[in-house]
Amino acid sequence: MKISRRVAACLMALAAVLPSAAMAAEIDGSTLAVWWGVPFAGILLSIALMPLLAPIFWHHHFGKVAAGWALAFLVPFAVVFGPAAAGASFVHALVAEYIPFVILLTALFTVAGGIYIRGNLHGSPGLNTAILAIGAVLASFMGTTGASMLMIRPLIRANDNRKHVTHVVVFFIFIVSNAGGSLTPLGDPPLFLGFLKGVDFFWTIGHIFPETLFLIGTLLALFFVLDSWYYHRREEVLKVDPTPDTKAIGFDGKVNFALLAVVVALVLMSGVWKSSVSFTVAGAEVGLPGLVRDVGLILVTLVSLRVTPRQVHEDNQFSWGPMQEVAKLFAGIFLTIVPVIAMLKAGVNGPFGAIVSAVTRPDGSPDPAMYFWASGALSSFLDNAPTYLVFFNTAGGDPAVLMTTLAPTLAAISAGSVFMGANSYIGNAPNMMVKAIAEDRGVKMPSFFGYMLWSGGILVPLFIVMTFIWFR
Repeated sequence: MKISRRVAACLMALAAVLPSAAMAAEIDGSTLAVWWGVPFAGILLSIALMPLLAPIFWHHHFGKVAAGWALAFLVPFAVVFGPAAAGASFVHALVAEYIPFVILLTALFTVAGGIYIRGNLHGSPGLNTAILAIGAVLASFMGTTGASMLMIRPLIRANDNRKHVTHVVVFFIFIVSNAGGSLTPLGDPPLFLGFLKGVDFFWTIGHIFPETLFLIGTLLALFFVLDSWYYHRREEVLKVDPTPDTKAIGFDGKVNFALLAVVVALVLMSGVWKSSVSFTVAGAEVGLPGLVRDVGLILVTLVSLRVTPRQVHEDNQFSWGPMQEVAKLFAGIFLTIVPVIAMLKAGVNGPFGAIVSAVTRPDGSPDPAMYFWASGALSSFLDNAPTYLVFFNTAGGDPAVLMTTLAPTLAAISAGSVFMGANSYIGNAPNMMVKAIAEDRGVKMPSFFGYMLWSGGILVPLFIVMTFIWFR
């Protein structure tokens, strides 16, 4: 922790020496070589391999590893392009992207952690499937993060008398943490960015509802069959249930439902409210609506911690461990991803020009199938919000045209960015949080590549079927 703080202090000092607050944080990706993406690849490989090869070291030092990869990008960048450019890139990633990201996750994590579903639910195939279905519906209205944090704890507790729980959490990530957030801008960050760009609030539900229904419906059916097979195996259900049947089913910490509504309202407000008032921090522009949203979310977090009874947190086994893990790892990811996103934004003139060119047919028209897979493949490992914007702009960037003439293309971009975030643990922030909470509760989760075997064997075939039905 001391090393991480020193690193942060050094980076903040670097930002402080910027000669002008108007220093642009934009990087011309066409001038960058592919090797600038090595630190990003390094942190991904660290997340994938080190828990397997050096689990004790990783458990105690993953924050230092993330900071090391961040410096592996920032220091060479400062040498090549100058301290001012490096400082501007750092501050932009911190102020414009990382801090709002962590504030929102912290608010949802805290508020959802203050709601305890009391009583003993018994994790039968029918109940588990129902919980996943409810979570999928909630995800489009309170976000995949909010729905995940609200539903994962009672789902794990309901199955604490089962020997096999891993598949339950994996399907939860598929359905609640990703696919369920595909119907409204409140569901997932890429759709919210589209809303900010001018896409109508209800456009997505009107254009990818069949795809969403197919994906979630098929996953629920597959889960029910698999969970039933496990459930009826000999000695699958423990003789003694760790959670006794002593309380009636109900909710404790109900005030957090109101606070959850405030979180949703603040996020929606920041997208609807247009203001010319903004502040510039070392080249990073902070708009008044975003600032009000973030301050409001911080207040909601503090109020939740204040008004939630201690017993509720104890019953929920609430701890900051999962949030700390996500915050530290994504700090490294948000910084090392800067040159990768810049290279993608450079389009056909950048190092990844082949990817951008692949989404266009020979006659110059967009290819929805390629947009679906390109946006989805990158969203599996990159932040799916900027990935959505890259392909949104590649397809023309005019919301009026994309919602009408090029509606199949926008639908493909939207579906790929949201659905394929489930392909890896880092495809969407709730994935990592759910994994951390499950492991904190004693669930043996798959490794990084082990999880990808699940997603590759279950999700990818479904995406192929969807391509032939909807994105030809």
